[in-house]
Amino acid sequence: MVILENITKRFGKIEAVKKMNLKIDNGEFISLVGPSGCGKTTTLRLIAGFIKPDGGNIFIDNKMVNNLPVKERNIGIVFQNYALFPNLNVFENIAFGLKARKIDSKIINRDVNKLVEIVGLRGKEKYFPKELSGGQQQRVALARSLAINPRILLLDEPLSALDAKVRLFLRYEIKRIQREFGITTIYVTHDQEEALSISDRVAVMKEGTIQQLGEAIDIYNHPINKFVADFIGISNFLNGKYVMDGMMKLNSHTIKIKYITNHKINDEIVLAIRPEKIEIEEIAEKFSSKIKENVLEASVKAITFLGSIMRVLVMTKENLEFLVDLPAGKFYWKGGERVFIYLNPEEFVFLEKNKKEET
Repeated sequence: MVILENITKRFGKIEAVKKMNLKIDNGEFISLVGPSGCGKTTTLRLIAGFIKPDGGNIFIDNKMVNNLPVKERNIGIVFQNYALFPNLNVFENIAFGLKARKIDSKIINRDVNKLVEIVGLRGKEKYFPKELSGGQQQRVALARSLAINPRILLLDEPLSALDAKVRLFLRYEIKRIQREFGITTIYVTHDQEEALSISDRVAVMKEGTIQQLGEAIDIYNHPINKFVADFIGISNFLNGKYVMDGMMKLNSHTIKIKYITNHKINDEIVLAIRPEKIEIEEIAEKFSSKIKENVLEASVKAITFLGSIMRVLVMTKENLEFLVDLPAGKFYWKGGERVFIYLNPEEFVFLEKNKKEET
């Protein structure tokens, strides 16, 4: 179990991590995700012991480790650049940490051979790093970090240097191996899809703070502020005024929304709706059973093919732009054509004006 208690780290005048509190349970896979400079790698380095906090405490299994050297924390670390020894072959790279600990050679052979099998490198034991692909090198780095039987596994953007297909395959391999070992894992990435797909929980970071922490599906469906809604996935934002119970004014148009209990008439509010939650038809009559105020006339501005989906940009008569996602092959219109969209009030997410977002 890892606990960060009011952790702060400064580099000169820059506060890279700001009074962060985070509890990571034994065996949990958690991802720190956010844009460059948000403090996620700094947080990882603090846990590893490469740097010391300027404030707060770090606990591993209820023991404060602020001043404990890296080598005494029993942490496995996988870096973006693999950091393999070029003069050692696959077997020797994986065995390096065990040999440094003076483990019996029979145990080393047993453990390394098991790890070679687990990471899918059987037959490559005598290959040197330069003879391996990027994905294979990263597997060696992962096996080497697991060989010492660490309490915690830290991964710092381990897949960012690989091509898309290899990244997709290895992310699930990492999750499978993590489950097999049952090891507490902290994964740093700027790739929100990567974080959502493999994590038990996701911490979305901005400017040294955790904006939102939770299960991937909850963060995607219920972002707490505009930053999270915009960083995790794609959202359409609606800025307007709360004009009456369950209604919102957008420019000159009024639409129905969920009833919001903590707002007064004319309060400014921000809503979000995901592109896949918007319905689109060529005639308004197809929405006859829908709420009429939420059917908007629009024109098609752009169409983007993204493999499994078509992403369509439309502009309404009120000069509001919306992105709409449809399964590939389900969009039948051309640029400039008139369409109608329906905004389901049940699909709106109300975004709180959050102090964390303002830091």
